[in-house]
Amino acid sequence: MKIRSALPLPLRLAGPVLVAVLLAFLLLPVVVVTIAAFNEKAILAFPPESYSLVWFARVFSYPDFQHGFKSSLVVTGWSSALALVIGTLLSIAVKRLEFKGKQTLLAILHSPLVVPHFTLGLGLLILVSQASVQRGYGIAILCHVMLVLPFVMRSVYVSMENLDERLEQAAASLGASPRKVLLTVTVPLLAPGLFGGWLFAAIMSFSEFTASLFVTTQDTQTLPVAMYNYVREFADPTLAALSVVYIAVTATVLALANYFLGLGKILNIEEH
Repeated sequence: MKIRSALPLPLRLAGPVLVAVLLAFLLLPVVVVTIAAFNEKAILAFPPESYSLVWFARVFSYPDFQHGFKSSLVVTGWSSALALVIGTLLSIAVKRLEFKGKQTLLAILHSPLVVPHFTLGLGLLILVSQASVQRGYGIAILCHVMLVLPFVMRSVYVSMENLDERLEQAAASLGASPRKVLLTVTVPLLAPGLFGGWLFAAIMSFSEFTASLFVTTQDTQTLPVAMYNYVREFADPTLAALSVVYIAVTATVLALANYFLGLGKILNIEEH
């Protein structure tokens, strides 16, 4: 505090001003898209000459968006649930077991964080094509599980780092079976991390585009792929309106999750 107070006023203001400028730079496209979404004319223009909600109505009535939304729910629901189960089991194994090749396994599991998603999608497409496997929901779900698994593992592993194993030992010493310890002690203590991992997996899966473009078909195309196909044919503000809806829903979900669970603690970006 003494060093901070000794600094000149311009230097003390430099940090907050820089943060504000960066935030404004990042949020400016969102503001432009939001305002453009209310344009009454069937062209993207900023600022609009007149305002209307017609494109928001089109978002909910366009058939391809409706089908893409349903497909996204199917893929997101299954992939996030499977990633949660697999990621939890892998996190427990990595945390509590020592085995040969542990670091190699972790590197492979976390590779989707550094490998471009279109590379994974294209590789999976080549694999299923050579194996003569039909590109149905199963392939899309498998692809999304691989992509979101690192986020689940991160969340669950952080929760396990903060788990007091003495509570499990105490329950076991009182006669609780391993299954009862797991269900009554371990899982409730890991619940915030489990939910946080599932939430991020669901958001990432729902918004995934580059890999989905390769592994989905016309019957299984997700909402982001439907949006890509739409922009190839139309240039009206419908996608801007859909983007506003998506941003608003995602921000609301994350704000509620952070308020009730504290995502910063779950992701280990702030102290407990």
